[in-house]
Amino acid sequence: MNFEFFISKRLISAKDYKSSISAPIIKIAVAAIAIGVIMMLVSVATSVGLQQKIRDKIAAFNGHITVGNLNNNNSQISIKPISSEQDFYPNFDEVDGIDHIQVVATKYGVIRTETDFEGIVVKGAGEDYRWDYLKEYLVEGKLPSYSKEKKYSEEILLSSYMANRLGFELGDQLVVYFLNDTNQKKPRLTAFRIVGIYNSGFQEFDETFLIADISQIQRLNKWEDNQIGNFEIFIDDFDQIVEKGGEVNQHINTFLEAKTIQQSYPSIFEWLSLFDFNVALIIGIMIIVSGINMITALLVLILERTPMIGMLKALGSNDWSVRKIFLYNGAYLILKGLFWGNLIGLGLLFLQKYAKLIKLNPETYYVTEAPVYLSWEYVLLINLGTLLLCLLMLLLPSYLITRINPSRAIKFE
Repeated sequence: MNFEFFISKRLISAKDYKSSISAPIIKIAVAAIAIGVIMMLVSVATSVGLQQKIRDKIAAFNGHITVGNLNNNNSQISIKPISSEQDFYPNFDEVDGIDHIQVVATKYGVIRTETDFEGIVVKGAGEDYRWDYLKEYLVEGKLPSYSKEKKYSEEILLSSYMANRLGFELGDQLVVYFLNDTNQKKPRLTAFRIVGIYNSGFQEFDETFLIADISQIQRLNKWEDNQIGNFEIFIDDFDQIVEKGGEVNQHINTFLEAKTIQQSYPSIFEWLSLFDFNVALIIGIMIIVSGINMITALLVLILERTPMIGMLKALGSNDWSVRKIFLYNGAYLILKGLFWGNLIGLGLLFLQKYAKLIKLNPETYYVTEAPVYLSWEYVLLINLGTLLLCLLMLLLPSYLITRINPSRAIKFE
C-alpha cells in the first residue's frame, strides 16, 4: 500500500472528517452520483428494451426483409403472385447471416357478424412459417398447424382486439367475405375456426391481421401451389439489416424487390432513432451534474485540509503526491455513489422486468408495459465511463493544491 493511498484511507475514516463542514456537501455529491447512475441505467435499459420489443413485433408479422413482386406498389395485399421456385428458397446460402426464410400471401377480407362487420387482412402462412415470434403473444388456445398433406386448413389465429370487438371466443367459427375480381358480383364466403387468440400490443397489427392457411389464399386467388405472395426473411443480427437488405437485392430476380422493415415502416423507426439521442443527452447531463458536485466536494475538502496539505509539503511531499491523496478520496466517493446507484437502479429494473409494474398505452408506445433490456456490457460501460470521466474532471480542481504555500498553509485555519 503506497503512502498516498494510506493517507487517503486515514482521511476518509477519520471521525472529524465525518462531522466536518464538508460532510453534508460530500453526501450530496455521493447522492448525485447515485441518482445519475440510476437515471442512466433506467434510460438505457428502457430505451433499448422498447426499441428491441417494437422491432421484434414488426418482424413477427413481416420478417426482417420482405421479397415481393416489383409491381406491388407497397400494397398490404399480394396483387401479383410470384413463384416459390427460386434459387434462394428454401435456403438462402448466397448471403451470410440469413436465419430463416418463409412464404406468405395476403388478401383483403371482411368479417361479418349479425350486428357488425370489420375489414381485415388475411395473412396466409405455410408449413415453413416461423411461429417463434408470435408464440409469446399467444394468450389463449394454440398456434395453428398447416401442412401440404392437410390442404385448406380452417384453423386461424385471431387477435384479442378483434375477438373482443366482434364478440368471438376460442373455438368459434367465423365467416370471412372475399372479393376475387371485378367481374365477380357476389363475394366468396370462407368459414374458419379460431384455434388461437393473440395480443401483440401493437394496435396497427392487432386490428389488421388474421393468420390463416396459405393454401386458402391460393385457392381464393386461383393460384397454383407454387405461387405465393411474398418471401419473408429473418436475419441473425438486426444491426446489419441495411447491409443484408442490399445483399439480398443483389441475389434475387430483377423482377423481385427486397425491402427491409425499416423501409416499410420508416416513421416508426425514425421515432425509435430519437431514443438514442435522448439517452445520450440524459447520460451527458447526468455525468456533468455528477462531476460538478464532485468538483465542489473536492474543493471544499481541499480548503478544509489546507493545514494538512502544508504539513505534507513541508515534510517533502511533492504536488502530485498530495494531489493523488485527494484524487483517491474522490475515487472512493465516486465508487460509493456507483454502488448505491447500481443497487437501487438494477433493483428497480429487475422489479419492472418481472413484476411489470409500469404500464404503457399501446396506441402510443406499441407495447402494454415498459420493456426492460438488461446487459452487463452497458452496465459496466456506464460505471467505468462515470468513474473515469468524473476522475478526469477532478484533475482540474486538484491543481489548486500546487498553488498552496506550505508556510502559509500550516498557519491557515
